[in-house]
Order: sequence, then structure tokens, then C-alpha cells
Amino acid sequence: MKRLWTPAWIARHVAMVVLVTTFLGLGWWQVSRAAAGNAISWGYAVEWPIFAGFVVFVWWREVRHTLREQDTAVEQAGDATAAPDTSADAACGADAPGAVGAGPEPDRPRPGIRRPVRVARATAVGEVSDDADLAAYNRYLSWLNANPGAKPGDYPG
Repeated sequence: MKRLWTPAWIARHVAMVVLVTTFLGLGWWQVSRAAAGNAISWGYAVEWPIFAGFVVFVWWREVRHTLREQDTAVEQAGDATAAPDTSADAACGADAPGAVGAGPEPDRPRPGIRRPVRVARATAVGEVSDDADLAAYNRYLSWLNANPGAKPGDYPG
């Protein structure tokens, strides 16, 4: 619990309270505008509390993630000191960093959810395709690019 009172977490707590209060206040303001006859404000009156709920959801998820990470680190530290591993995997060096099948290092617990990684695929300039339909379509697109005022029906191919 002490981990939730670091300066970064205090800033998160304050931001959550400020955002929720602001969003609920804006929702109340939209309700008063809607009661005065502005029909579109009814949608906004519903939207702002949903935004506030989302802020609370994200904050709560981050708190749980941090506490779970802290508990996992304490458990792993306790397991490492309580029962040393004398299995065949440990004798073969499977727990060495970078080894295939190696578990998480004791000082760095593996996160439960990993973020996706985007990998950009660069295509070669002169890449040749074996697909005839794809090659014909690419020729068609390059013809359209070379003839900007042409209609698709003007394509000679």
C-alpha cells in the first residue's frame, strides 16, 4: 500500500479526482442546459458521467495492477529464499537469463499483460509478385495514378 503514495501516484490520484469532478460538473451543466430547452445537451448529459466512469475504471485498474505486481515480487522473493531449486532444469542452466524456457528473473517480475509491438514491414522497390491478379491490379492502379482525370472505364487493359 505504501507504493501508492509515491509522488507519481499522488499526481495520479489528484488527476483522477480533478477529472471525475470536472466531468460530473460538466454533466450537471449539460442537464441544466437540456432542461432549458437545448435538446442536444441530453446526449452530452449522459456522455460526461460515462467519461468520469472511464477515468475511475482506468485508475482502479492501474491500482490493482500495481498492487498485484508488488505482491508477485514479494512472493517471488519469498520463494527464492525459502526453497532453492535443485531440479534438472536448474542444473542444466535453464534458468540462466536468455535461455530457452527461462522463467522471469527474481528482481524483475514478468507483467501479466504485455503491450503489443508494431513492426513495420518495408517492401522492396522491385518486389515481384507471383499472383497474376495482384500484378494486374497493381498495373491498373499505376495507370490510374498516371492518368488522374481518367475514369475507371477508360482503362485499356
